[in-house]
Order: sequence, then structure tokens, then C-alpha cells
Amino acid sequence: MDTLSNEGVDMEASFWQQKWEVGDIGFHQSEANPFLVEHFEKLNVAKGGRVFLPLCGKTRDLAWLLNCGHRVVGAELSELAINELFNDLGVKPKISRVGELTRYCAKDIDIFVGDIFDVSAEVLGSVDAVYDRAALVAMPENMRHQYTSHLMKITDVARQLLICYEYNQQLMDGPPFSVGEAEVKHHYASAYQLNSVKSREITGGLKGKVAAIERIWLLERF
Repeated sequence: MDTLSNEGVDMEASFWQQKWEVGDIGFHQSEANPFLVEHFEKLNVAKGGRVFLPLCGKTRDLAWLLNCGHRVVGAELSELAINELFNDLGVKPKISRVGELTRYCAKDIDIFVGDIFDVSAEVLGSVDAVYDRAALVAMPENMRHQYTSHLMKITDVARQLLICYEYNQQLMDGPPFSVGEAEVKHHYASAYQLNSVKSREITGGLKGKVAAIERIWLLERF
């Protein structure tokens, strides 16, 4: 696994903390992602199965999964985001410390607040699937190998739905960053069978600035 300086990780953390503090959360969607709704069944998760959402924020996808009868576990850097998440759900969580992390839990939901690289397999517990809508594309290029390696390690290479964006990075910098087919294969082809399930052009462009494609991948363990 690649290693990064603590300074680099801290800079990345402060970037996202500031986004939440000032309400600059254009990446947050007010409804469940249409790709999730349309394609989640491809993961073959039984009712009551446990789904991991890395860098979950206060995503409505989490509520959709709960309403479908699944258990959810998330990791998120911003405590503000998770407080808003539980407020939106109308649920009062139990809060405890787990090493460097803060755990927010309620019926069928566990969220670990802190650095995702502090989430171990033992802390996370067994998961049946991963849904990555906003994590890989939020990572700068020099962190993506560390992230994907860590994710596979802590989830025991659980099957995964992965949403990525593809656009000309010279016209606009991320996040979300452009992560195309070649890079998805670079990170995951050694452990997963990869299937590009569906793609769509983003109406009005990404952030209203640049033409982009949103693509959903199904990653199934060999």
C-alpha cells in the first residue's frame, strides 16, 4: 500500500471540513441517486444485509437503503454532516469513541466519523456490499491507490457498485475528479470482474461547467 505524509492527509481533511462548515456541498444530492435505485439489485444483497458507504456525508442514499430493509454502515470525515444526517432521519444516535474514530449508531445504522484510513476491518465488521458514490472520485490522484487498497482490505473485497465521472480534467479540476475506465481497471481489475453497467451525460454539465459522463460500475469478486 502506498503511504502518504500526515501533512497531505491533514490538508485533504481540512479541505472537506471547510466545505461542510460553510455549506459548500453542491455534491450533496437531495434524493437517492437514480443509478443506485435502478441497479442496487445487481449486488444481490439479501434483506438485512449490511452495506458500506465510504465518505457517506449526509447522503439520502443511506435512507433509501434503510427503507429497503438493509443495514448500513458509513465512514465520514465531517461530524457536522453526520449530525445533519441523523437529524434528517429523525433518529437520536448513541455516540461512543472507537480508537481515533467517533461511532454514531442507531437501529440498523453505524457511522464512523474520522479518517477512513483509521477504519479497520475489525472496527467496520462484516459487510455484504460496498456502494461508492462519492469516495473514489473525491480522492486526489495521489491518494486513490491507497484508498482502493484500503477499501478492499477492510471489506474483504466485497462486491461493489461504484459511480464515477468522466470529463476533461484540463477544463475543470475536481473534486469530483475524473476517473475513467483505465483507472478503474488499474485499481480493481486484479481483484474484481468489472462491468460498466450504464452511463449517462450529466444534464447541463458537471457543476454546470463542463460536459461530463456519469458511469456506474459493478465490481464482482472473482
